[in-house]
This record gives sequence, C-alpha cells and structure tokens, in this order.
Amino acid sequence: MRLKLALSAAVASLLFAAPVLAEEPAPAPANQAAPGDRAAHRHERMMRRFERMEQRMNRAVERGRLSRAQADELIAEARQLRDEALALRQSSGGKLTEEQRQQFHQRKQALREKVRAAMKANAPQAQ
Repeated sequence: MRLKLALSAAVASLLFAAPVLAEEPAPAPANQAAPGDRAAHRHERMMRRFERMEQRMNRAVERGRLSRAQADELIAEARQLRDEALALRQSSGGKLTEEQRQQFHQRKQALREKVRAAMKANAPQAQ
C-alpha cells in the first residue's frame, strides 16, 4: 500500500513538473550579451562606463562643482565619442583594431582630464 502511494505521488509530481521541464529557456534580452560574445560584452561595459560618467557629471552639477552648461557640453562630447566608437565597431564587424582602441582610449582620457579640470576650477577654495 505504501509503495503504491509513494509511486502515485512520484508519478503525480512528474506530471506537474513535465511542462516546466519541457519549457525552452527564455531568449536573452536584446541589450544583454550572449554568453561568450566578447564584442557584445565589451560594448555593454563601454555603455555602462559612459552612463556612469554622465551620472557623475550630473551629481557634480547638483553639488555645484560644474555648471549645467559645462556638464551639458561634456556630456555631449562623451556621447559623441561613444557614438563614434559604436559606429566604427558596427562598420568593422564588431571589433576595433588595436590602433583604433588606443585612439579612443586616449580621447576618453583627454575627456576625463577636461572634466577634472572643470571641476577643479569650480571647486570652492579652502581658506
């Protein structure tokens, strides 16, 4: 009797679990890289970095370290740099050459220095 009850419970649980086990995994969202897709992963990382840079500049405006006009100008420059990198990456099959990568890195570093200089110029002077 116990064996029949245990067997019935096992069969019933399999019947309820079968639809769940048969489901195909949901496709990854369009903005999320597939596992092993290094170019897409690199793209996502770059996008997150530019988004964080924008957030930092907006916080600097809130704290009075940048004017809104300065932040808007710097954000526009960052977006242009990002868009150029994306366009170049798309036109070359998802990859940049080492030379192109170095060039964008240098331009991004120059932009960072520009942001730092603007914040330093607006920083309150210690007395």
